Amino acid sequence: MKAPSTTRGLDVSVQGIGVSFGRTPILIDASFDAAPGEWVGMIGPNGAGKSTLLRAIVGLVEHSGSVRIGGQTQQSINRSKTIAFVPQSPVLPPGMTVGEYVLLGRTAHLSWLGRESSTDRDAAVDALERLELTRFVDRDVTALSGGEVQRVSLARAIASACPVLLLDEPTSALDIGHQIAVLELVDELRAHDGLTVISAMHDLTSAGRFADRLLLLSCGSAAAFGPNAEVLTEDLLSTYYQTPVAVMTAPDGSMVVVPLRSKKGATS
Repeated sequence: MKAPSTTRGLDVSVQGIGVSFGRTPILIDASFDAAPGEWVGMIGPNGAGKSTLLRAIVGLVEHSGSVRIGGQTQQSINRSKTIAFVPQSPVLPPGMTVGEYVLLGRTAHLSWLGRESSTDRDAAVDALERLELTRFVDRDVTALSGGEVQRVSLARAIASACPVLLLDEPTSALDIGHQIAVLELVDELRAHDGLTVISAMHDLTSAGRFADRLLLLSCGSAAAFGPNAEVLTEDLLSTYYQTPVAVMTAPDGSMVVVPLRSKKGATS
């Protein structure tokens, strides 16, 4: 394992975020905080506002309320050096190889009209190796599968060495083996390099296993925020996901969320 990064995670404070598309409110007074090096997972049913909240933190959508990172306002930080964002469906430029695309993560570290240094290339190579992508280095990014695209996008974010990493459903297109591998890599980066991680997560069991605290969104507002055991309860999840669930403990002590068959769907 390489030596720890000199860039440590930053605290993130999100207060009273509101976002509307036209006359339709998407987020209403959404608030939470993340400590340096913490992993905060966002959960909630489809349409709850998870992706929109991530985009508001990055500054990709207009919003009310405030976002402060490392004590600075969203407007005063150098976003490209502070926040790495991995969207759920990355748009990849045609005619670019995987290696070239991952190296783009180093753009913010270059001087005006500067070229990539050996440090930049090493960072890209390290990210490719961590995500087992070295065999794709010369492949056109448009020739990748959905799961490969997610891993390449994450590799670019890792190469950027930003202290805050935002992930929007980072494993939605991955098979179960790669899902665990990617989440364990993010957890390793958080522990080893000090990244602050904020991620929208569809799988509640994975959210409970990897995140430190969870934000449960419903209809654009925070329904609950706190330690996993306080958020992943049968009552809360059954209420906001509108389906019965059971919460159990796995042999390793992690929480497992299992959807139950509703009575109306049961056969006699």
